[in-house]
Amino acid sequence: MSALHPIAGTSLASEAFTKIVEAITSGEFEPGEKLSEAELARQLGISRGPLREALGRLEGRLVTRTPRLGVSVITFSKADLEQLFLVREALEGMAARLAAERATGRELDRLEEMLAHHAEQPALAAGEAYVQRSTDEDFHFAIAKAARCERLELLLLDGVYYQLRLNRLRSSTRPGRAQAAFNEHKAILAALQGRNPSNAEEAMRNHVRNARFSTLAAAEDGYPSTSAKRSRG
Repeated sequence: MSALHPIAGTSLASEAFTKIVEAITSGEFEPGEKLSEAELARQLGISRGPLREALGRLEGRLVTRTPRLGVSVITFSKADLEQLFLVREALEGMAARLAAERATGRELDRLEEMLAHHAEQPALAAGEAYVQRSTDEDFHFAIAKAARCERLELLLLDGVYYQLRLNRLRSSTRPGRAQAAFNEHKAILAALQGRNPSNAEEAMRNHVRNARFSTLAAAEDGYPSTSAKRSRG
């Protein structure tokens, strides 16, 4: 019998995957923190089977599994962060260049709406953090999609994206970085709306370079607890 048959109802593993990504990237769990499968299963109201499937999908992205020790949130050395951001700068710069050429008018309108919504964030207004909690509100995710390049999208959204989200919130908590990052997003959008591929690529590369400097500085200081950290009760 073929394994390719309609899935009945919601996939528990997919839902668990999404919720664990959100918990890690929003600061509920810190880099290096051990994750209790029993506690996660209890909080999510699911059995160990779909939970382990979700954690398996996250291995190498946001978690690591050590024999006899279990699963923990991934950590990054300074060299890891340098490499991650160098790769990200090249890929996202190209995504912005392509999006300037290929994005539809509706996609550009959606990016503008997205930034207008971001501007209303209390944490951003207070200069505390710049939060993009879901793919529906993620500026970089939308640009990668608008580039219409499947291989580039796969590299960005399947590999770099999750680790980017893990580091982005923490770097944005540094003084002045949240508003600066938002202003850089506006500069990227202006280049996209102007249909200027070179300016779009340079604006994106500049943004990613600044994010790299901020993230490395935050790592050296020791990541502060984020304002997004939630109670686990």
